[in-house]
Amino acid sequence: MNIRRAQENDIEGLDKLLYQVLMVHHNGRPDLFKADVKKYTDDELREILHDDTRPVFVAADGTEGILGYAFCVFTQHINHNTFTDVKTLYIDDLCVDENVRGQHIGKKLYEYVLSYAKACGCYNVTLNVWSCNENAVKFYEKCGLVPQKIGMEKILD
Repeated sequence: MNIRRAQENDIEGLDKLLYQVLMVHHNGRPDLFKADVKKYTDDELREILHDDTRPVFVAADGTEGILGYAFCVFTQHINHNTFTDVKTLYIDDLCVDENVRGQHIGKKLYEYVLSYAKACGCYNVTLNVWSCNENAVKFYEKCGLVPQKIGMEKILD
């Protein structure tokens, strides 16, 4: 397995995994997430893949099949009234193909992102996880992440 920056020829594999994530979210919160749609068009994915402020990493097998990915975004609040100027790498989405989970691919992807962020001078790595995705919550806790903030809601009848 090789972890590297995603390329345009990875779009088909990324689409497959993006769909798996969508369905986890749809099954957990069908009131918020549609089924059978794409998070990004292929043109949007191409744009993201060429944007150095939004690096995407893939775990590829020997035949260049995509086993997992991590979509990331750099954030920094320069001269903000309340936030310090720290540089953060936000993990927007991390997924391992449901057919190969349990092989530590997600952990290796996460560790790669940590190393990348450190090399880029980041102060921290952050992410959000839906509470209905219990497996993801457990995975991130095992990786040593702790809550930074908590989003809360009240559904109005």
